[in-house]
Amino acid sequence: MVRDELSVLSAFLAVAEERSFTRAAKRLGVSTSAISHAMRGLEERFGVRLLARTTRSVAPTPAGEQLIARLRPALGDIRGAVDLITGLRDRPAGRVRLVVSPIAATTVLAPKLGQFARAYPDVVLDVTTDESRVDLVAAGFDAGIHFGEFIERDMITFRVSKDHRPAIVGSPRYFESHEKPVHPRDLTSHRCINFRHGSAGVYRWELDKGKQSLTVAVNGPLIVDDVEIMVRAALDGVGLAFMSEDRAAPHFASGELVRVLEDWCPPFPGFFLYYPRQRQLPAALAALIETLRL
Repeated sequence: MVRDELSVLSAFLAVAEERSFTRAAKRLGVSTSAISHAMRGLEERFGVRLLARTTRSVAPTPAGEQLIARLRPALGDIRGAVDLITGLRDRPAGRVRLVVSPIAATTVLAPKLGQFARAYPDVVLDVTTDESRVDLVAAGFDAGIHFGEFIERDMITFRVSKDHRPAIVGSPRYFESHEKPVHPRDLTSHRCINFRHGSAGVYRWELDKGKQSLTVAVNGPLIVDDVEIMVRAALDGVGLAFMSEDRAAPHFASGELVRVLEDWCPPFPGFFLYYPRQRQLPAALAALIETLRL
């Protein structure tokens, strides 16, 4: 039976995703009549129809779609919290295979490795760095760490870094022969350093100011997939670069890099650890999440 409120909302989401009472019931391990009864009760409680039913299919109404938009991430957070606590019941041990953005490996994972190794000596972290979008299940990884925009919506996520802010930078040497851009459209006339995000291809610079959002495909003499090479090239005057504010900060202080278009570079959510939905979170992965999460 479908009794408590959380179960009823989970059942509604299952029906909406499966577009079928029968398939949803099978997925949840309950009877079709129990699912149908629970959905009628939910609609009566809200006083609005959430599902449009025909003899062949079931589909969410506009009101149902609004509920789904809020419900899916909320239930994901709840499942993630339950998984985390359940996983901590057992002594963490075994191998955890991670695929991590190179930047996250340096800024998120590396600073906590000593703490984690001392607290969980029976856990082996097997870390692969990769900038591209990776299918965790197909590639055999237990979890990943990346920016939210690279993570599929059906993953369970935990935030593991503060907000990030991008910076567009150039060296004083570069600006000796090039005027500083005052608007994103000026970037097309500048020599820029492109960055390739693995199989996702060359990154287009994403800029925001108030309600304005622009994506600029820049051109220049260099394309790299390594942040340190990009920083070195910017310092040497090769061109403008788009990088993390934190990575550029020491060079701002020394005067080696100059920032431009700062008002077009607002903060955005940083890195998240993510993993596929599963019946029980392994204790070793639960321990890693507890170590890294904010």
